[in-house]
Amino acid sequence: MSEENATNSASASEEPAAAGNAETSENQSPMDLLQSLLKKFSLTSETEEDVEPPEKLLDELSVTGVANYILSEKCKNIVVMCGAGISTAAGIPDFRSPGTGLYDNLQKYDLKNPTDIFEITYFKKNPQPFFTLAKELYPGNYKATVGHFFLKLLEDKGKLQRVYTQNIDGLERVAGVDGEKIVEAHGTFYTNQCVDCKRSYSKEWMKEKIFKDEIPYCEDCKEGTSGLVKPDIVFFGEALPQRFFNLRYDDFQACDLLIVMGTSLKVQPFASLVGGVDAKTPRLLINRELCGETDPMMLMMGFNSGMDFESEKAYRDVALLGDCDDGCKDLCEKLGWLEDLLKLVADGDKQNENTTDDVTKKTDTEDKMDSKLSLETPTEKVSEKKNDPEQSNSPNL
Repeated sequence: MSEENATNSASASEEPAAAGNAETSENQSPMDLLQSLLKKFSLTSETEEDVEPPEKLLDELSVTGVANYILSEKCKNIVVMCGAGISTAAGIPDFRSPGTGLYDNLQKYDLKNPTDIFEITYFKKNPQPFFTLAKELYPGNYKATVGHFFLKLLEDKGKLQRVYTQNIDGLERVAGVDGEKIVEAHGTFYTNQCVDCKRSYSKEWMKEKIFKDEIPYCEDCKEGTSGLVKPDIVFFGEALPQRFFNLRYDDFQACDLLIVMGTSLKVQPFASLVGGVDAKTPRLLINRELCGETDPMMLMMGFNSGMDFESEKAYRDVALLGDCDDGCKDLCEKLGWLEDLLKLVADGDKQNENTTDDVTKKTDTEDKMDSKLSLETPTEKVSEKKNDPEQSNSPNL
């Protein structure tokens, strides 16, 4: 009997003896052996030979196929994952762009590492850099983009299960998306608490402190030694909000279409969410470049939840490459929703203009009051700092 036949005979045995196992192991490649061991101890998913291919829900692997699916009765619970790319059109730069990135703009604080600004230990020692940055990126400095209004449109159409966002700019809320539909995975400016006693403070209270260039201290704790109040933004080393963990399992199990927008899918545990949907659930990527694809090494080991856009085995993942705003318009055009989307954008712009007018009127009144006060006291006017036309930058973590 040839060596090949002997190997086949041994592998076909229904009750492999120890000797048979040893012979099979000797003839396996290291990767095959590792995969067998992982599978034996239930550490990998079943391979394609073990299970039937998942049901294909898209009539074609294209944006048109996704649009047809959204309009069908099968699609009722869309989950959207958002990253910094959805806010690019709002004029929000990233952290690291030379000359304009937020980290470059913090050099005056002589930080050993620019990321120290989001380290909780550093924050407790020197909170000033963070609150200087917070003034620049505070919600209200930017308008929501077409991509944000697309989220609102999904909600209005009764299709939105939840939005999971890495961003801290709050533009999903600015676009009108209900807060209950949003999971701000990396935190938010809309709630605040004392880092020591955990007393909660309102957004209005925090905003007043920040725009008066005051360090916010807890009213129940001793100033100067403890009791700093900070927005509920996730700093390095801090756990993600409990809401993220409370909702993610049920949301992604209920999800019948996953849309990923403007993210590199490199930050964990957020990036791992793409594998949380059912094996047959379609996934649409709207991004400047491909991401989230299955790592060949992980695929060989049996972990196959990454995206597959181009292989012969692809059956549910579609990529719409380009800017998020253009991608959302393209999808809405195929859905017959483009007019609805543009109306939301126009209404949002109009509302933003009205809000800006109200703020301007209020600021003018405050300036007059500050000028009057300055004649009565030698105290430096707060408004001089408050109304400086600074360039606003925002980290979308």
